[in-house]
Amino acid sequence: MDIASKPGKRVSGREGGKQPRPALMLALATLGFAVNFWAWALLSPLGPSFKESLHLSAFQQALLVAVPVVVGSLGRIPIGALSDRFGGRVMFPLVSAATIVPVLYLGLFGHSTLVALLVGGFFLGIGGTAFAVGVPFVSSWYPPARRGLAIGIFGAGMGGTAVSALTTVKLAKAHGLATPFLVMAGVLAVYAVVAWVVLRDAPGRVIPSEPLSTRLAATFRLPVTWQASLLYAVAFGGYVAFSVYLPTYLKTGYGLAQADAANRMAGFVLLAVLMRPVGGWLSDRIGPTRVLGAALAVVTVGAAVQAFTPSLSPLGTIAFLAMAGALGAGSGAVFAFVALRAAPNTVGSVTGVVGAAGGLGGFIPPLVMGGLYGAYGSYGLGLALLALVAAASAVFTATVVTRALRTSTPIPHA
Repeated sequence: MDIASKPGKRVSGREGGKQPRPALMLALATLGFAVNFWAWALLSPLGPSFKESLHLSAFQQALLVAVPVVVGSLGRIPIGALSDRFGGRVMFPLVSAATIVPVLYLGLFGHSTLVALLVGGFFLGIGGTAFAVGVPFVSSWYPPARRGLAIGIFGAGMGGTAVSALTTVKLAKAHGLATPFLVMAGVLAVYAVVAWVVLRDAPGRVIPSEPLSTRLAATFRLPVTWQASLLYAVAFGGYVAFSVYLPTYLKTGYGLAQADAANRMAGFVLLAVLMRPVGGWLSDRIGPTRVLGAALAVVTVGAAVQAFTPSLSPLGTIAFLAMAGALGAGSGAVFAFVALRAAPNTVGSVTGVVGAAGGLGGFIPPLVMGGLYGAYGSYGLGLALLALVAAASAVFTATVVTRALRTSTPIPHA
């Protein structure tokens, strides 16, 4: 075990009534993750509309989309620590209810100027912190041998961003700009009530007794925090980067129409989402480091092939789909690794830091790709760099991370 933490206070086995089933808790947590991610991604589909109506520059449009993502990523650090203390039964309804405020503000008042949008987008980032609530909540309901699959299923809730992409613009065009925000506020409110009534924390959950600042400082000293952060920045960061930049890459590099590029991006995202629970399931059976090593090796080969800009039919398509599946499976394996290495009362804190690294890691590759294309007129060098980073991460997994997992003390299920 990475940390000899104080035992803290244990929650009693039952809060009264019939004990809820772990499957129900997992389903509600996954739904909450998807709903909050749906809200978190509301501004991105409307970016082109705001650019036209408010006469925004390309940088201002990018800033508008980036603010909720950056805030949501960094906000996972304190929210993860608070989830260790208060549990998912409190934090899921709280995060969902708090997200209603910026959603209503943006829909009713905050879309007339760039400053108003940025203010609303800043607080919209609260929705992105739901990830750091769900991982420790789900982890506490399952024994170590089943946590990989459970957390992988929960991670599929990131598909909420796809729901936003498919519905936001259609609702805005059909019924007015405020409509998707009003619908989202209603969905969040319903979920917050259901979560408060139905969700229960796992019996025997250990509540940390140390102050928040002490626990966060201890979290940053844990080797598992930095090991998982590096790997998640590559795996989930790669997924985020492609989901953001792939339409631009396909349109610029291959001359595809915007609609065709968007459809291919949707296929990439869907495959990655579906493979995340598969990565968790495989981690339960053969170990997270083997899954991570294999996934990173696939990304290395796929990026190396794509660096030569092959024809999309079929080699380029195969390379991208292989990377999508590998990045999704690798993301699921990272948190299977966290569940095995982090003490039960530190999972939320570690998840917050690791989740922040993954979210922020997604914004570096698009900047690098855009800069290199501007300088050299080709994306090949950027993809070659991705291949090198993935290869280095695979070596890191096979050596440092594998050794750490072999020498750690097994963590019992509460």
